[in-house]
Amino acid sequence: MMSEITPLPTPLHSGKVRDLYDAGDGRLLMVASDRLSAFDVVLPTPIPDKGKILTQLSLWWFDRLSDVIDSHLITADVSQFPAPFTDRPELAGRSMLINKLNMVMVECVARAYLSGSATRQYTATGSVCGVALPAGLVEGSRLPETIFTPTTKAPVGAHDEPITYDQVVTEIGAEQAAAVRQLTVQILDRARSVCEPRGVIVADSKVEFGTTPDGQIVLADEVLTPDSARFWPASSWQPGSAQASFDKQPLRDWLSDTGQAYADPGPELPAEIVEATRARYVAAYEQITGLNWA
Repeated sequence: MMSEITPLPTPLHSGKVRDLYDAGDGRLLMVASDRLSAFDVVLPTPIPDKGKILTQLSLWWFDRLSDVIDSHLITADVSQFPAPFTDRPELAGRSMLINKLNMVMVECVARAYLSGSATRQYTATGSVCGVALPAGLVEGSRLPETIFTPTTKAPVGAHDEPITYDQVVTEIGAEQAAAVRQLTVQILDRARSVCEPRGVIVADSKVEFGTTPDGQIVLADEVLTPDSARFWPASSWQPGSAQASFDKQPLRDWLSDTGQAYADPGPELPAEIVEATRARYVAAYEQITGLNWA
């Protein structure tokens, strides 16, 4: 008779997608679930493989950004995890053993194209997060250069609010503000240089940073996944309207069309929406990495 698997400890923190566990010795275990959020609500229906896709894509990017910035990653090999996490099949592919960091309490966003909330800011003010932009831009326009457009780091269920660079300086200090602005822009520009030859536009990205005990800034959480960046097929890019994208847009559209955007608790998702959303995540992974998703 097989023995029952010992339950995992209670997470230190559960976010919209990820659970964090104390792994001892200044380490955490970060587990990406298949949970999906939209319109600031975590929905009750999981998307199969989503957590694994996010984790594997982040690992792929950590490797390709290693000359730009170190990450919090120690290992993603389950056999190397400490007890009680060693050789847990349910953790394989979706988990990372990471260094505990002091998180930078600003959402760091870079944009190379105008889209979403940035378009609304620009239409109203001619600028985004205090960065003045040329006249005549529309949804989907390529910007003259990559810009830093930070936001507040709101708690789960609340909206991140756009802030200016001067507000970032006030929040975290001039030295750290300058460093994260430069790194955020560098990361998006590196992603663009990797993805554009593969037929993928990286319109914008959100990046999380933390600091080690000795003050080094490192990359945290996930990076350049469909949950934290906008990926558009280059073949269909046409400024002037919302772009096709490798993300959870089928879900957002369904929630909006059925009048359930921002409904809390969120509704159960129909099978066709689950499959369409999963297919977008798989397509993003495959086109960006050039690898097949098993």
